[in-house]
Amino acid sequence: MRPAVFLDRDGTINEQMGYINHLSRFHLLPGVAAAIRLLNQAGVPVVVVSNQSGVGRGYFPASLVNEVHDMMKNELAREEARVDGLYFCPHHPEAKVEEYRLACHCRKPKIGMFEAAAREMGLDLSASYVVGDRWTDLKAAANCGATGVLVLTGYGRGDLLYMAPVEAVKPRHVAEDLHAAVQWILQDMAARTR
Repeated sequence: MRPAVFLDRDGTINEQMGYINHLSRFHLLPGVAAAIRLLNQAGVPVVVVSNQSGVGRGYFPASLVNEVHDMMKNELAREEARVDGLYFCPHHPEAKVEEYRLACHCRKPKIGMFEAAAREMGLDLSASYVVGDRWTDLKAAANCGATGVLVLTGYGRGDLLYMAPVEAVKPRHVAEDLHAAVQWILQDMAARTR
């Protein structure tokens, strides 16, 4: 059992543009590939966990999510970085597409995607980190006993301003972006093993 770093996708890895309903709307944020490469070099598994209710809402097919993920992997590979696992939840309780209309166990802040990754990849959730730009990511971290890190990209700045005062769950660390978050995580991991 080993710790991992779980990353939200939209607003953390790529520019937050609402629903990514076309490949042309996917743009990696600056420093993301370098951040993920640092984790790769440290031997820390990188797992993407993303709510993609646009599938259930009928805005785009699940195949587009897979195409976006292929594009993301290719862009990362060009900069010698990789993700080790990709999980997404297409469900929503009010989904237009019937097969995706359910209150599932995988939609963040629930932890189904995290549990699947832990089971399939031999990960220790309680020693892991969750990085995202929304409070749902921090709640998911708390729900699986992981360390939550908020990035100020995407919705992060607004969530810090408006959600932090009213939410019981707090981030363990707030970082300007994913690169800064990863630098802090690697330092925190090293401090834990001393």
